Amino acid sequence: MVMLLQLRSRLLTARIPAARIYTPRSAYGSFILFNLFSASSSKAPMSVQEIVDNAIDSHKITIFSKSWCPYCKKTKALFAAEFPDEEPYVLEIDLRDDEEAIQDYLQSKTGQRSVPNVFVNKTQVGGNDKTQAAFKEGKLQKLVNQ
Repeated sequence: MVMLLQLRSRLLTARIPAARIYTPRSAYGSFILFNLFSASSSKAPMSVQEIVDNAIDSHKITIFSKSWCPYCKKTKALFAAEFPDEEPYVLEIDLRDDEEAIQDYLQSKTGQRSVPNVFVNKTQVGGNDKTQAAFKEGKLQKLVNQ
């Protein structure tokens, strides 16, 4: 079922660039719906900088991810297991045409080009290793509960 939904998501986004993308959370629960572009077709699509900054500024938890990445999956599993009442905004950049541009902008903004790249309350936590360490040290809980 999950593979069918992922295939459907890829087909939809390939045909409709301004589509809403449903990203399955597989065993972690329901779906996250996110609108990557402005709702009106008369408006120009958002720039990469606007997409990244808006994602960080508009959501308590933002995870820049790639759908196939095992470290991204571990990070998403951590949030699903330890913060079940929170709904992270997950941007699966490998499903987008501007994947490289997003990674380039994240590099210039944070010094980190790799994924996952986690932000909590507009504060960069880092990749999977730093996110897991922050959780073990209790720092992640403090950031989430701010």
